[in-house]
Amino acid sequence: MTTSRPSPLRLAALGAAGLLVAACSSDSDTDDAAGPSSPADTSLAASAEEVSAPEPRLALTYDGGVLVLDATTLEVVGDHEMDGFLRVNAAGDGRHALVTTDEGFRVLDTGVWTDGGTSYAGESELTDDVFPADAAGHVVVHGDRTVLFADGTGDITSFETADLLTADGLPETQEWTSEVAHHGVAIELEDGTLLSTLGTEEERTGVRVLDPSGEEIARSEECPGVHGEGTAAGEVAVFGCEDGVLVYDGEFTKLAAPGAYGRTGNVFTSETSPIALGDHNADPDAEGYLLTAITLVDTGADRLQVVPLPAGVQYTFRDLARGPQDEAVLLGSDGNLHLLDERTGALLASHPVIEPWEGPEEWQDAHPAVEVHDGIAYVTEPAANAVHAVDLATGEVLATGELDVTPNEIAVVAG
Repeated sequence: MTTSRPSPLRLAALGAAGLLVAACSSDSDTDDAAGPSSPADTSLAASAEEVSAPEPRLALTYDGGVLVLDATTLEVVGDHEMDGFLRVNAAGDGRHALVTTDEGFRVLDTGVWTDGGTSYAGESELTDDVFPADAAGHVVVHGDRTVLFADGTGDITSFETADLLTADGLPETQEWTSEVAHHGVAIELEDGTLLSTLGTEEERTGVRVLDPSGEEIARSEECPGVHGEGTAAGEVAVFGCEDGVLVYDGEFTKLAAPGAYGRTGNVFTSETSPIALGDHNADPDAEGYLLTAITLVDTGADRLQVVPLPAGVQYTFRDLARGPQDEAVLLGSDGNLHLLDERTGALLASHPVIEPWEGPEEWQDAHPAVEVHDGIAYVTEPAANAVHAVDLATGEVLATGELDVTPNEIAVVAG
């Protein structure tokens, strides 16, 4: 493991980022100067306004760029052109998103922040700051750390999430190297322990554990095709496998799926619940990407159950989330948002939102997706070039944003 500080690559508009710290830091002195005049970047300062509460924003990728939307009105507040297939993740600091590009993970400033208890909203900026990565892949935010994985090299980059707000350029990072490059993922626990996948270009086999010094202290190779991760209550980590899941709570436990094949490829967790929600595929030869069952993993009881969905309800990996009561949220191909009990999978409610849809030919193709923040589900509808905000408690569609482009991936930045 090594420690490094990348060179700052801010746009000229963000060049004096050292003075931007006071306006961005969530733990800054409330007596410090605050308000739109605090940022050193004059364009950002001029655009920023004090608002009554944190204002979340959405980052939406499309073929040709990234949109930034006001999460309440769903009005477009920024449009940033970029080439190539783009993926987007919230950076975890409430202000930035990370856009996956050919160069690595590029920092998108969505233009919302809170300083000393006062919230501001202004213009968004696509910065020149890039965490370099060969075949940039997964972004994992857990606790106070954000971890990036480069599939082309197996390199792992970790940084203090809040430092993205205060750094002049990119924050100080810690670096790890995988044994062999592969499509992987890593989680850093609160004590500095790193969990990282094992694999090669041909296959993936399991997970290893590194202590804060970088020394390996445990591994399990009982997770063929390892993909997808999450951290449940008690900081219990869950990784998806082609035959169940692998759980780590200081030691590894393999929970097998029923049948010879039962792939969980994506895991959705809550730090207040011991239950992990996963997708489920029981047929390795199935065509397309639509799935008809979910996996519920009780990490406290070491139990995995597969729950079939009602007839006519299918989904893809982009269509699962967790609700405010830790319920499972599923956007079905029938166009409805389905809320399921996290322990039993029982259907709690269904809310019509979009028109029925068919699965994509390729996983990268634009198809409906859902993200949940503060009790609101944000649902994309590529067929209509639209995005919707839905109150999960009532099913009411609070707002609809009509776009000039077709939305693909979505991330919520908390503000």
